[in-house]
Amino acid sequence: MSEGVRMTAWVRGAVQQVGFRWWTRSRALEIGLLGYASNLGDGRVQVVAEGSREDCGRLLELLRHGDTPGRVDGVTEIWGSPEGGYPGFAIR
Repeated sequence: MSEGVRMTAWVRGAVQQVGFRWWTRSRALEIGLLGYASNLGDGRVQVVAEGSREDCGRLLELLRHGDTPGRVDGVTEIWGSPEGGYPGFAIR
């Protein structure tokens, strides 16, 4: 069994007002991750996902190279221990 992780990613580009958070939520739920996606004031989208390292890596790969809405210019991520408390994958 894979140990759980928390991946926080900041997605840069034209990713607000294009359905990006909803697309991310759909992919995360398909993979089986918990967490959320939220717009930031500077135009980025923050994605927090918890699950196995492999599953979080799958989402990260989709954020970077998937057929996303809008335009992704870059993704920066950090990894940590899961904090829990997410009943599903939310849009914030």
